[in-house]
Amino acid sequence: MSPPPTSLQQSIAFGEDYELDLRPRRLRRGNRVLKLERIPLEILLLLLEHPGEIVTRDEIVSRVWGNDLFFDSDNSIRGAIRKIRQALKDDPETPRFIQTVTGRGYRFIAPVAENSADLSGAASAQSHAQPDEVSPAASGERTTPPIPDADEAPGDRRARALFIMVAVLAVGLAVAVTAVWRSRSTSTPPPASDRRAVLAVLPFDNLSGDPAQDFFSDGLTEEMIAQIGKLNPDRLTVIARSSIAKYKGSRLTAKEIGRELNADYLVQGSVRRWSDRMRITVQLIDARNQTDLWTEDYDRDIKDVLAVQDSVAASVAGHIHIALTEEQKTRLARSRQVAPEAYVAYLKGRYYWNRRTGDGIARAEQYFQQAIDADPTYAAAWSGLADCNSGLAWHGYKDPADALPKALMAARKAVDLDPQSAEAHASLGLVLSHRWQWAEADAEFRRALQLDPRYANAHHWYADYLSIHGRHSEAVAEANRALELDPLNLMISTWLGLRYYLARNYPAAIQTNRESVDLDPNFAAAHLVLGEDYLQAGLHREALSELKKAATLSGDNSLYTAQVAVALAASGHDSEVLRIAHQLESTAKQRYVSPYGLAQIYAALNREDDTFRWLQAAHDGHAVWMGYLAVDPLFDRYRSDARFQELLRQTGLQ
Repeated sequence: MSPPPTSLQQSIAFGEDYELDLRPRRLRRGNRVLKLERIPLEILLLLLEHPGEIVTRDEIVSRVWGNDLFFDSDNSIRGAIRKIRQALKDDPETPRFIQTVTGRGYRFIAPVAENSADLSGAASAQSHAQPDEVSPAASGERTTPPIPDADEAPGDRRARALFIMVAVLAVGLAVAVTAVWRSRSTSTPPPASDRRAVLAVLPFDNLSGDPAQDFFSDGLTEEMIAQIGKLNPDRLTVIARSSIAKYKGSRLTAKEIGRELNADYLVQGSVRRWSDRMRITVQLIDARNQTDLWTEDYDRDIKDVLAVQDSVAASVAGHIHIALTEEQKTRLARSRQVAPEAYVAYLKGRYYWNRRTGDGIARAEQYFQQAIDADPTYAAAWSGLADCNSGLAWHGYKDPADALPKALMAARKAVDLDPQSAEAHASLGLVLSHRWQWAEADAEFRRALQLDPRYANAHHWYADYLSIHGRHSEAVAEANRALELDPLNLMISTWLGLRYYLARNYPAAIQTNRESVDLDPNFAAAHLVLGEDYLQAGLHREALSELKKAATLSGDNSLYTAQVAVALAASGHDSEVLRIAHQLESTAKQRYVSPYGLAQIYAALNREDDTFRWLQAAHDGHAVWMGYLAVDPLFDRYRSDARFQELLRQTGLQ
């Protein structure tokens, strides 16, 4: 490619009446300024500097972004070229301005006429250059002063020489300033070297016109958060889904949202789905100054959605200077396809899983199974199926004898299909913990955190494991880390309160769970743990009120109902307690009722034989809450009993 033109131009005219101004950088048609972003403008200038020549993709990348970053440059270049063509009303099939040279690059084919100023005017202008200007020396050009006329008087020559020297110095100063600016402005730098950049993926807009398709836009948002969050945790913090949900449909400006979230960058987008096709538009914005850094449209089959997610993640990394490891580059370049019906079912599963209710988890399980039926190699769906069965067993909605083997099989399948998935290893760690396979669970949680230190659920579930083993300070630290990563996640915030409860720090537990209830007064688990906190703190009336709310909101879940009975026992209502206990025993003949909850009721009544009878049944039936036996305050009075010690031994807790 030949060097850039040698004149000191202020604008470049081309085509019928188009001009590209260099001071400031803008595209005009006549007196009308055409909207074109910085990167497309920079590429247009490069093409105009070399009319009729092929400009390769590598040359574009070197000019616009530099050579030391990995990102999806082909998509970014195509997107920028498309925007230039839209501004120029250029048809790629019959181009008048930009011709695509397949496999090589692009050629500017329209006539180019430079509007040049004289040397003194240009030098004066360059000495006051705006950052968007391009000086000849900055492009590798050499300026040559004019030769004096032979008839000039010596004094005139000296004056002219002095003028030339001043002009050259002015140009040199402009060159230095411009070179420094260009080195800093080819892409937006990170906000500060001593801290991580903070990025928020805002809820994608559903442009289908059908609210029933919200699951698709919501699910795509969550998937984008997960993908971008894996880029480089040491340099980039991605705000969790729960913290950005409130901005769905928001009319706040990018700057206002950035200020509220303390975010440097925002990713926003929209999706329209029809049949097995989708159109996704993604935009990266510098929230500090509301500058568009990158925009791309993807018209793809749904089977290519994972590749789109990887492409977006790689492009974001490139534009905000997030370095990627070779392993990450390989992973992003190796995206697999997924059956459209599998992906749609998976997103529906995630949609219902995020409700964290008994009905929601049960529906999520059905959709994850549908995803697996459509694509048996879909690791994320297997992980979701495992989580549903673990959750249904923990909350007592499903018999562990049925749920835990299914959860174990699904989690192992997820790990086999994707050994590098933190989600899969965390899912396996959770079910192993529920099965009291303690050492294996610990190893899986550690592996999940090694693969993705920012996966909040891994910290959340590992904190539960640590509490079970009496490692309370470590458990609180892990739970706080999970909450830091996902600050508005109700399950995580509620279980931080549970960490304090099991550590016997009831004031901290009460404060934490009050905050969870304030976040969502209809979240049953928050009322459950807050009621337990109040009970152990001796606030019996408050405890009973919260536990009754929890039971009602849970749909009279048997474990939640058992806690109401425990609170009634503390208030001396023994006859009512026995009525509830007998009712639960009768219900157990028709559907699953956790024996552990019945053991808690009889422990509260101080009926020793009944307590151990139901604890043994809980052990034999592998009730998930049996894992808390070593730290549950309700059984403190029995800890010296030999039968209690034997149960701890059988459960692997001693």
